[in-house]
Amino acid sequence: MDSTPQFFRHGPGPLARLALCFLLSCLLIAEDLRFKHIPELRQVIATIIYPLQQATLLPIRIHDVIQEFIGSIHIAEENAYLRERYLRDSEKLLRLNALETENTHLRKLLGAVNTIETKTTAKAVMAEILYTPRDPFSHKITVNKGSTHDIRAGQVVIDNKGVIGQITQVYPLVAEVTLITDRDHSVPIQIVRNNIRTVISGTGKNNEIELRYLSVNTDIRTGDLLVTSGIGGIYPRGLPVATIKDVKRHSADHFAQITGTPVAGVDRNRQVLILSLLPSVSILSDQSEKTD
Repeated sequence: MDSTPQFFRHGPGPLARLALCFLLSCLLIAEDLRFKHIPELRQVIATIIYPLQQATLLPIRIHDVIQEFIGSIHIAEENAYLRERYLRDSEKLLRLNALETENTHLRKLLGAVNTIETKTTAKAVMAEILYTPRDPFSHKITVNKGSTHDIRAGQVVIDNKGVIGQITQVYPLVAEVTLITDRDHSVPIQIVRNNIRTVISGTGKNNEIELRYLSVNTDIRTGDLLVTSGIGGIYPRGLPVATIKDVKRHSADHFAQITGTPVAGVDRNRQVLILSLLPSVSILSDQSEKTD
């Protein structure tokens, strides 16, 4: 009897398979509606396949971590670059502000030079302050002009505001300037308001001068402007020197205690003007009003 080979045998037909799937679907629907075991089965299946899900997601998570790490490196490099650029730009800005301030001062000095050369035959030489002594009791500075630049002892040193001091020592390339605040330095002055003439002296303190040996009934007030009187032929007449800061009068004393503040100052700028010794003339009166 002939028999069909094993690999030629066929399973159930399509209709039988459809009927079987339909029957199973109905059973599952009925079981889910009546007995509620399908959700529990789903949870068991989800618990079983959870490690497989995590294993399949592992490459994606590794990729995300690597991307985040690379991004953080780029961000750190960018932050370092921006920080360095910010510091460089800040330094340039500070230098620019300093140069702008210096240029403003130089323009004022140039205006003072033009005023001097217009009103007198005096020659004004611009100089730069090299250094100041560390001794707090020595009120002297050194400038970068000396005898090779026709600088002589006794010449007056000013800035765009007024008198700073006087040349006292001259060397070939530099010169020493004694400030008006030095204890051993005096300047003949007069009060602009009433033309009273006297002499101011340094106190040895920064930004302070004093008027000695003025009687208690002298007409002098706080805020009075003091200018050079021209007496002695050293300081030209009319250079602003100081303003009165404090006037103390005691009936038991013969003299008033008067202190003032210089209108100029070496602590404000690096450039100054050195004036030649000429007859006294009014030089900076108009310039001081403009700069004030």
